[in-house]
Amino acid sequence: MDIRNRPFLAALPLLAAAATIFVWSSAFPAISYGLQAFAPAELALLRFLVASAIFAVPVASGWIALPPRRDWVAVVVLALLGMTLYQLALGYAMTRVPAGSAAVIMSIAPGVVAALAALRLGESLGRRVLVGLAIAFVGALFVTFGSGHAIRFEPMALLVLVAVFATSIYFVFQKPLLQRTTPLGFTAASIFVGTLGLLPFGLHLPEKLAAASAAQVASAIWLGVGPTVLGYIAWSFALSRAPVSIVSSFLYAQPLIAGVLAWLWLGQTMGVLAIAGGAVTLAGVLLTVRGAPKAAPAPKASQAPRPASPDLTCAIAPHGPAIQLR
Repeated sequence: MDIRNRPFLAALPLLAAAATIFVWSSAFPAISYGLQAFAPAELALLRFLVASAIFAVPVASGWIALPPRRDWVAVVVLALLGMTLYQLALGYAMTRVPAGSAAVIMSIAPGVVAALAALRLGESLGRRVLVGLAIAFVGALFVTFGSGHAIRFEPMALLVLVAVFATSIYFVFQKPLLQRTTPLGFTAASIFVGTLGLLPFGLHLPEKLAAASAAQVASAIWLGVGPTVLGYIAWSFALSRAPVSIVSSFLYAQPLIAGVLAWLWLGQTMGVLAIAGGAVTLAGVLLTVRGAPKAAPAPKASQAPRPASPDLTCAIAPHGPAIQLR
């Protein structure tokens, strides 16, 4: 392979993570619009039904291979946490918790992911990574405070914490599974399971669909196609190729991108503090990415590769192969 192509290939996971954050950020104005016609659980079920329909044909035709049978218990548990529980907890919390409060709580997700990745996967958190995560969190707070939303916590805010831990566990614990399956296969399986988990909450969805406008239905379809299908595929690809703590740092940029998209779509404006906070957030993400551990250099042609130590192989086996940027 041409050596000049290697930097671009190494950057592909980070580009995939950036693309994911963009489509996930577009979900916020789409959800705001869709909630005018549907309850949170109904809107979540509708978007997941759309996503499941997209995956049904390629999976049934064998174009997309689902995870191996031995991993399905883990897939079901992770999907019910990261898909079903996350959607329900955050959706119903947002019916009572102010948007600013929810944004502050959700901003701890990258830190929780980084801590879980260090404990479960053995990822090292260098000083630059920790500083970058802290700077990005401060920037996310500025974005929230500058958006004009009052910060008022109440017991329902605990549901946002449930959403934070549910999505963090999903992100971290899927990493070893991605060593044995493709991002497409894992995403399809997760969406199928998540859809089944949401079915009991959609008893009134048919009548809500009949009363909704075409634009509201279109926003739900976009939620299924963009943030659910494209977003989770790109995110799983990024997680399969880069450290979880580095990929999750991109989540800090979500408040800024969501604010810009809300301004373009819904006419919502951003204050000076929010714009400044967005700049701080992006600086923190950049510092986190630059502090990521680099892949080990390939051995020279004149040097024969040394066989792996049996003790080392046994030590890393429970957590899968070593995690490197590649």
